[in-house]
Amino acid sequence: MPSATSTTASAPASGSASGSASAPPRASSRASSKTDTSTRFTPRETLVLVVLCASQFLVALDFSVLNVALPVLGPDLGLGEAGLQWAVTAFALPTGSFLLLFGRLGDQLGRRRTFLAGLALFTVASVIAATGVNAALFLAGRALQGLGAAALVPTGMALITTSFAEGPKRTKALSINGSLMALGFTVGMVLGGVLTDTLGWRSTMGLLGVGGVLVLLAAPRLLTESWGERTRLDVPGALAVTGGLFGIVYGLSTAAEEGFTRPDVLIALLAGVALLAVFIRVEARSPEPLLPLWMLRRPNVAFGNLAGLATVSMMTAVVFLMTLYLQDLLGVTALVTGLIFGVQGLASIAGGALAPRLARRMGTSRTLALGLLGQAVLTAALLGIGPDSGVWLVVVGLALASALHLVAVVSYGVTATSGLADEDQGRATSLVTSAMQVGMALGIPLLSALSVGWAGTLREGGVSADEATLGGIRLGVGADVVVLLAVGALVALTLGRRRAPGAEGAAEGAGS
Repeated sequence: MPSATSTTASAPASGSASGSASAPPRASSRASSKTDTSTRFTPRETLVLVVLCASQFLVALDFSVLNVALPVLGPDLGLGEAGLQWAVTAFALPTGSFLLLFGRLGDQLGRRRTFLAGLALFTVASVIAATGVNAALFLAGRALQGLGAAALVPTGMALITTSFAEGPKRTKALSINGSLMALGFTVGMVLGGVLTDTLGWRSTMGLLGVGGVLVLLAAPRLLTESWGERTRLDVPGALAVTGGLFGIVYGLSTAAEEGFTRPDVLIALLAGVALLAVFIRVEARSPEPLLPLWMLRRPNVAFGNLAGLATVSMMTAVVFLMTLYLQDLLGVTALVTGLIFGVQGLASIAGGALAPRLARRMGTSRTLALGLLGQAVLTAALLGIGPDSGVWLVVVGLALASALHLVAVVSYGVTATSGLADEDQGRATSLVTSAMQVGMALGIPLLSALSVGWAGTLREGGVSADEATLGGIRLGVGADVVVLLAVGALVALTLGRRRAPGAEGAAEGAGS
């Protein structure tokens, strides 16, 4: 095991220094002194990575495993169409809302301790969801799953970044983790259909419970404690950011099914934005902030997380649009659609494996820009889909775009956590995971609303229903491409000048 974890555990608390303007140079200096050029894991490091990646894989699986089971789950539990969305939203709401809070609690209470508590809660909640005899118990289990995931995801990523020294080894570890998370989302869609058809929808939740038990048996023996800066918890900031993220995730998740015109959707979104503005104001005045604003002023943190938000939101959105295209326009079966997404998952693994090599040659910032721009170009190829054919274009285009998407995912995780001291890794990884979770909630409702709205306009103009639907999907894909190109160009201009992979984090820290 590298000395990162033990160094962090034994480091004395430094009060509120990390929240001050002078903190970044100190943090960068500490982090850069640990840079390691080795890429070979020891046997113990391999086991640690397996345990941590398995936990992240389970959470990614949970995001998609119920999607194809909803038509069966609803009648079984007495959930009507209006309530069916809560099978997904009940999990997404606490996951997206409590990430920053639990990431900070992990810094103070111990990341290993918080990780194990989150994993235990996730496992028990999976059993509750699997055995719930009515909608209330099932939804309670889903909500508790989300709380557990909100604790184990940021602390799990922080344990990765503090267990593997900054440099090629950490990049490799994060690339493996990112690939498995992408694979988990894809496997969830395929496995959910197989389990629902053979063993019933409850087996999807049972699978998560079994996986949680296996990880929980191994984790206590392998993980060592890691601490962040132990200061007083910023309660006003915690309440503001949790409420703000809750409002935004609720508003976007509900809008995906009901549209943006419902009063509760508009109120939730406005309240969420207002509370996030309050959060920024509170953090600027707090002597011990939940998220020090100097961290957001670091170019690698700010633009790295913006890139993560863009790549995740646009990939989930284009997958949704291609699902509509394949099933609604071409009449492709759910099984074939699942196989297509399986190809996408394999390409994602390849992209995740390629990312560390590119980062070593180009630097993570340039690799991040390449991933975003490459994802944009390959997504643009999907504009060539037609009303009667295009399956192979979707297979190839979506797979290649997903490979570049994973290059961006791995690179943004490394970029946004580089140059920071161990005590700040909980905050940094909470930001990384928050960008991912909000991105998953943001992309589909926004591009879906754009696509559906334009399709309706076309139908009112006399265009046939199929042509109008295709026109709406193409507009959504076009918007997807524009967002990726814009953010990719921004990252290239702001971060792409720093080439040396080993010195990147220190350079960015000095530059801020």
